[in-house]
Amino acid sequence: MDSLYWLVELVSLLCCFVFYYRHLQSKKISKAEPTEWPILGHLFGLVANMHRFHDWATGILAGTLYNFEARAGLTGVRFFVTCDPSNVRHIFTSNFINYPKGDEFAEIFDVLGNGIFNADGESWRRQRAKSQLLMAGPLFRAFSARYSREKVERSLLPFLAHAADAGTSCDLHDMFLRLTFDMTCNLVFGVDPGCLQIDLPVVPFARAMDDVLETLFLRHLISPACWKLMYRLEVGTERKMAAAKRTIDLFAAETIAKRRADHKLHEGISSSSDMLSSFICNDDTSEFDDEFLRDTTVNLLLAGRDTTGAALSWFFYLLTRNPRVEQKILDELAPVASRKKLAGDDGMVVFDVSELSGMLYLHAALCECLRLYPSVPFEHKAAVAGDVLPSGHEMKAGDKILIFSYSMGRMEGVWGKDCAEFRPERWITSDGKLRYEPSYKFISFNAGPRTCLGKEMAFVQMKTAAAAVLWNFAVEAVPGHVVEPKLSIILHMKNGLAVTVKRRNVAAVHG
Repeated sequence: MDSLYWLVELVSLLCCFVFYYRHLQSKKISKAEPTEWPILGHLFGLVANMHRFHDWATGILAGTLYNFEARAGLTGVRFFVTCDPSNVRHIFTSNFINYPKGDEFAEIFDVLGNGIFNADGESWRRQRAKSQLLMAGPLFRAFSARYSREKVERSLLPFLAHAADAGTSCDLHDMFLRLTFDMTCNLVFGVDPGCLQIDLPVVPFARAMDDVLETLFLRHLISPACWKLMYRLEVGTERKMAAAKRTIDLFAAETIAKRRADHKLHEGISSSSDMLSSFICNDDTSEFDDEFLRDTTVNLLLAGRDTTGAALSWFFYLLTRNPRVEQKILDELAPVASRKKLAGDDGMVVFDVSELSGMLYLHAALCECLRLYPSVPFEHKAAVAGDVLPSGHEMKAGDKILIFSYSMGRMEGVWGKDCAEFRPERWITSDGKLRYEPSYKFISFNAGPRTCLGKEMAFVQMKTAAAAVLWNFAVEAVPGHVVEPKLSIILHMKNGLAVTVKRRNVAAVHG
């Protein structure tokens, strides 16, 4: 009898669970929406899909008409997630003042200090005006273009030539991150750390930046009280963050001190065009103390190094899967390349910025890559006051919002039924001009007043590197190598991009 009693109890409990589970399922808008459990909210679904987080979020947003409220139960983590262009336009432009980064954003990204990416209000406006004035100046733009070309010729092409001659595979993702780290360090600090060398040296500052990005992503998923305690005790994921912050602070302090010393010794370093030197040489030096210089330069380094390096990696990943697009870019480069003198002992071609500015298809292909694989897959905002979004969702003061640019590029209602295809032609009009897409639809460079100041510089770097690699080398993905996004606030590749490179037979380019 006892056995029968327990059997009946077990069956009853199982039936109750099944009925309750079906009740939870009936509350969902679509099958893609994760089940919201008592106490834990959507945490089960999140943990189960962490290995495919970006695509999981995209599936949810596609099934919930671009908007979804994510809740992690008693952990206190709650976000309104959207990839609705009308909401993006409202948040980033129409009602911009009501949606700053917010105090919680500044806490999560504390490693950036009071720099431009954390700042709001008057502090942000003042920093943006200073940075915009400097980056838009002819001296800095010429310096950026010149150094990008030199770095490609002296470091990138020799590295690939060595790999091609040795017949070994290489990690293209790591290589591009090293390239853009050197480029951005020189533009920001006036220092080339030599990260991209044949022996692939370990650069502590670069490693520290990688650790920071991983930890920042996880801070979005862990309750603030929890990660702050972990940081204070230097345990778990926050242990790497604490060590990374010390490394970054030390590098910045030493570099700033050296530039200040050079300025005093030589009575000015105005001949240097890097951003740090420009700030130090400013007439109103009292405004630029060491804390401001540290925060500003670290912000600019993070923005320039990782975003451009990640974009170039995904660009070549897409090209290895779309030889038709690769051939069309080569056809566009061919007329210019045929008129150029070969550079270096290896006789390779390096393109000038002026020669690449008119390359329509190359530009379109880069835009298409950024649509599918935006370097920053999501943006973080917070509502200051109550508001109603164009989608009809009500926001209360303090509500946190995640805008998923990664998902927006994959929405049929936004980009059409071929949204999953890599098709640069969508960026070219019928009369052969670049098609304009509003920034609230294509938000790879942000939108509204916070539109990326380094957009033009990023395209210069990407075009210079991409054109040189494509023309001089044939890049093939290593069979069986799995490429997928990494859990990070920047869309890095989890396993890198393993490729083999061969010197290209230029005569066969049109073949």
